[in-house]
Amino acid sequence: MHFIVFGAGAIGCYVGGRLAAHGHSVTLVGRAHTLQPIAAQGLRVTDLDGFDRTVPATGLRIATSLAEAAPGADSIVLLCVKSGATESAARELAAACAPGTPVVSLQNGVDNAARIAAGAPAQHVLAGMVPYNVVLRGAHVHRASAGHLQLQRDAVTERLAPVLEAAGLTTVLPPDIRAVQWGKLLLNLNNPVNALSDLPLRQELLNRDYRRVLAALQSEALAVMARAGIQPARLTALAPALLPPVLRLPDWLFKRVAQRMLQIDATARSSMWDDLEAGRVTEVDALCGAVVRLATRHGMVAPLNARMCELLSGPRLRLGGREMRRTLGI
Repeated sequence: MHFIVFGAGAIGCYVGGRLAAHGHSVTLVGRAHTLQPIAAQGLRVTDLDGFDRTVPATGLRIATSLAEAAPGADSIVLLCVKSGATESAARELAAACAPGTPVVSLQNGVDNAARIAAGAPAQHVLAGMVPYNVVLRGAHVHRASAGHLQLQRDAVTERLAPVLEAAGLTTVLPPDIRAVQWGKLLLNLNNPVNALSDLPLRQELLNRDYRRVLAALQSEALAVMARAGIQPARLTALAPALLPPVLRLPDWLFKRVAQRMLQIDATARSSMWDDLEAGRVTEVDALCGAVVRLATRHGMVAPLNARMCELLSGPRLRLGGREMRRTLGI
């Protein structure tokens, strides 16, 4: 089994690094400037639970395109590109992979697997969900929060799950991956809040004004999901419907009630913050935009999520908690 991590950023390097550290054949496909430090120094893989292993440069293959990675009959593609690059990735998959090649989407959002399947209909496309925050700095990738992978149940993933487990990547095959994706999207609505706050995740979550913005975004999304008949999966200690009221609690009480939510490295930030800092297009359309589109399909509006799309699509902004509330009218 050969793993090709297509879109090797933070998530891809962590998953690929864990597999390589366990002795699997792994090719990282990504931007040259991202992979150059790894090609020169190897890849150090760590997590908040104490795992610390360096995969030597000779233990990984590096490629800048899927064609260069040369997928074979034993290849499994782990797709980790940002949502905005899904269509172009699908074209590469269609051109470079033999029919029936397993492609597992480890992307944010709810519709990437369908978009891949539309652009690469000959491939065996499966949906997945990555729950944790991962930080990539040079040749060091670090998992900064907890959780387990969830993959669409299929003969391929039933064979893949034990391999991932053995490599330290706890994996679950839920009965309804769609519900899991919407549950993750609900949590990911914090990504734009964090990006605009310009703060580490933990520091942002300890600020009640930012939490009230997140709670409002989630409440709006939950109302839209309810109209659409979608029951998001429970991915935290709290049921989805309880997330907004807990987020609105005073700081002193929130710290007591949401201890698990705050178990994250003090320096961790969202990937959307990274994208803003690098001047890249963000995934806000795959998150807040998905809520807006779902609302439209069911005769509703989602003005708060629409406003977040606008804020993340314009010039770089840094908003304090109260300023963000005023901007959204919360």
